[in-house]
Amino acid sequence: MVEKELACIFKRYHDLLVVCMVVFSFLLTSCSSGPQATGVPHEVRAEAKASAMRAPDSTAPSGAYEGVSDYRIGPNDLLDISVFGVDTLSRTVRVNSVGMIGLPLIGSVHAGGKTVSELEREIATALGKSYVQNPQVTVFVKEFTSQRVTVEGSVVGAGIFPLTGKTTLLQAIALAKGVDNLADSSSVVIFRVIDGKKMAAVFDLDRIEHGKMEDPVIYGDDIVVVDRSGSRSFLKNLTDTLRGFTYFQPIR
Repeated sequence: MVEKELACIFKRYHDLLVVCMVVFSFLLTSCSSGPQATGVPHEVRAEAKASAMRAPDSTAPSGAYEGVSDYRIGPNDLLDISVFGVDTLSRTVRVNSVGMIGLPLIGSVHAGGKTVSELEREIATALGKSYVQNPQVTVFVKEFTSQRVTVEGSVVGAGIFPLTGKTTLLQAIALAKGVDNLADSSSVVIFRVIDGKKMAAVFDLDRIEHGKMEDPVIYGDDIVVVDRSGSRSFLKNLTDTLRGFTYFQPIR
């Protein structure tokens, strides 16, 4: 009798254990599949995150923007040029309106349209012909004034501004003397061309200032537009569509 009762108790506990395991397995599966429940596959979200702050097609300065090496020097850029071991040949020069710079011994050099590495090789070759044995030339773009950003909308001083180094969205707004009294600081749009497509992303200045959103880097040819509070314009419709996304989206 006792043995039968023990067997029944054991069976009930066994059945309860099986049920618990099934429920736990279901909950675990639901949690792991949670991202798909939002309608956004994990792969898509990962790709979106990776492309959140993508540079435009006309990617700019290697010195101003990390990971970029194909910037082509333009008029009014300020260059630091140094020759290792020969301090008298080091110069800080500004590219003139036709892309030329002047250097000791070798005279005028066409810098406009060249990458930093191309200009380094050209200067080294010219110096190596008659003046310096195996010269090691370094070119650093100190000011990228050929790169410009347009800031429009509800700002104090809208305009086109040169990018003189790495510039973020907050710094670009500061170039325009800040937002005005009618600005909607939660609706600031950056327009950019990526992969041949016109793209846009919405940023919230207050969240950036409080460290809750990344302060994106601004690139040459970007257009920054600050929306106006209470407006019902194309820009407002666009910001309403893009709000919630933290990466650039194509626009028509």
